[in-house]
Amino acid sequence: MSVYLDTSLLVAFFAADAHSNRAARLIGESDGLFLSDFAAAEFSSALAGLHRMGRLETAHAHSAFADFDAWTSRSCRRVETTSQDMTFAEGAMRRLDLSLRTPDALHIAMAHRLGVPLATFDLRMATDARRLGVEIVGD
Repeated sequence: MSVYLDTSLLVAFFAADAHSNRAARLIGESDGLFLSDFAAAEFSSALAGLHRMGRLETAHAHSAFADFDAWTSRSCRRVETTSQDMTFAEGAMRRLDLSLRTPDALHIAMAHRLGVPLATFDLRMATDARRLGVEIVGD
């Protein structure tokens, strides 16, 4: 099954944490991986944040960035964020019955547009994605 990769899963895969084994298993079981330009930027922000908080050493951060770049270039289909994604995300946030933040709404929108499940470890986003009709794997 093809999946859209959320940042929570990417961080777990490249920066050892409690979900790393689950991330590796989920990625290994997928036959197609979609990665957006937005997820790549958010991944970089998340790793930089871990570094600033002292939870990721400089050498490990640089290594994770290099591994991410090499892996995504050979293993993922890169997709761009579109105006359609922005429109979907805005509409989802205006529903008011969901607890979405903009980044989460954008990831859900891209999985929706691509017609693939969203791979995430973010339980709140998973709940809202299901309510928006997007299948979830990983939670």
